[in-house]
Amino acid sequence: MHWIFESGFFSSHPVHVALFVGSLVAVVSAVVGVFTVMRGQSFAGHSLADVSTAGGSGAFLVNVNPLLGFVAGGVVGAGAMEMMGVRRARGRDLATGIVLGAAIGLAALFLYLGTTRSSTTGASQQILFGSIFEIDGSTVAIVAVFSVVCLVIMAAVQRPLLLSSVSTDMAAARGVPVRLVGLLYMLALALAVGLSSLAIGAILSTALLIGPAAVALRLTKRIGRAIVAACLTGVVSVALGVLLAYDSYDWNSSHAAWPVSFFIVVLIFLAYLATELPFARAAAARRRDDDPMVPAHGDR
Repeated sequence: MHWIFESGFFSSHPVHVALFVGSLVAVVSAVVGVFTVMRGQSFAGHSLADVSTAGGSGAFLVNVNPLLGFVAGGVVGAGAMEMMGVRRARGRDLATGIVLGAAIGLAALFLYLGTTRSSTTGASQQILFGSIFEIDGSTVAIVAVFSVVCLVIMAAVQRPLLLSSVSTDMAAARGVPVRLVGLLYMLALALAVGLSSLAIGAILSTALLIGPAAVALRLTKRIGRAIVAACLTGVVSVALGVLLAYDSYDWNSSHAAWPVSFFIVVLIFLAYLATELPFARAAAARRRDDDPMVPAHGDR
């Protein structure tokens, strides 16, 4: 199997860390991503990815672990977006746009100051596009803690979040604390975006959050099955992306590996395109006819 797995792949410590962190992040992103797509808040997820850029670049500027910066930036941005927004989608998008503009400006400033004051090379590349092979061993524990917190939040608010995703007014009439549920969901979204920013970069983190969820919701309307399908899509994409990036080291004479984030994003995109194939669409339609009707992202 040497033509698939280059020498040293299974014994490489950076590969082990990349596979563990990437798989964990893929699962967290998939769980949060399914609800993000259902709620029609993909723009919010993309915006938080840009907001996390400001946090990650600020962390680099003050010599702090970038993951802490990604998460802190995402949490602050999520809180601001939720508190400034209103129930209607128009007000939510307005708040998102305002926070997004401010965050991009801060990110530009922090990246400029960081690159001009430090001799470290490639920092901007790592923040914007990720470098999963260079994740420090001490960061793994932090990733695990944030992942557990995110999954616990999602498990706690799953039912009220699903109801409020279908109809905010119906949820409020049934006594669901809509604002509190929204805040907790935005906190989980911020954690997921921060983690995915570490894995594949702040610019591309939305792909890991939205892509697998979109693939899953095209195949089934059952929430449980959609989450499982999204997790499988994300984990497989990450694992294959790590393998291809490792193998790409020997694809050219310069012995420079291609970015892992490139392969992961391309694989997710191909998986989404595959759901457009006639047999996939027909199979999905049959499953939807047999499943209880749980609203998907296009049926709200």
